[in-house]
Amino acid sequence: MVADAVIYHPTVAHYLRFVATTVGCDKILRTLQYFSRFYSWYLFRTNATASSIVPFDAIKKQFLLTRKLMRVGKNVEHLKAAAVAADSKGDAVLKYCAVGRQLAFAVYFSFDTVDYLHAAGIRKSANAKRVHKEALRFWFVGITFNVVAGLYALWQLRQKEQRIDKKDGEGVVESKKLTKERTATNIQLISDLCDMTIPLSALEYANLDDGIVGLAGTVSSLLGVWSQWKKTA
Repeated sequence: MVADAVIYHPTVAHYLRFVATTVGCDKILRTLQYFSRFYSWYLFRTNATASSIVPFDAIKKQFLLTRKLMRVGKNVEHLKAAAVAADSKGDAVLKYCAVGRQLAFAVYFSFDTVDYLHAAGIRKSANAKRVHKEALRFWFVGITFNVVAGLYALWQLRQKEQRIDKKDGEGVVESKKLTKERTATNIQLISDLCDMTIPLSALEYANLDDGIVGLAGTVSSLLGVWSQWKKTA
């Protein structure tokens, strides 16, 4: 039967594994949140009616609040990751970037939890605006560490490629391996640069409208969906 063919299709099983993960659900919600931010801006710029903009504004706000709830407690995860990175051996630049990134994200998620409690009306804070701004600052710092690590990793890969003898069998294999690593690093770098527009705009470090921020957020979210989809294959 057609129904059985659909229900038992491997893609359906893959989808269920994907949405069963917190990261998978978050990436879907994030994609819809930032696309709604972009589309509500687009509707406003094209003089659409207020009633047509309201649903997308609601998605933007409610999905943001939902994702904040899903992130509660992630500061502990990043504190542990920072400790593991500090104890690791390897390249010093990548090590310090990893520690800096994880510590910045740990502080960001700590402020983000306070921000959620205020936004949800659970525990109002008189310093809500300051807490929100500090959260964005540490998010920006964490992304910056990631961008620096990505650029440094690309430089390292370029140096390794120059030393490879592609006429040799092992050299060909190593070259393919480095190509995959470079592709993965480039994708992560694009995602980070897109994400960077969000705190840059919110902190008024750059004059970016909701169209640019929404589109950049959508792109980074889709890259996140693709990455998590591969992991759950």
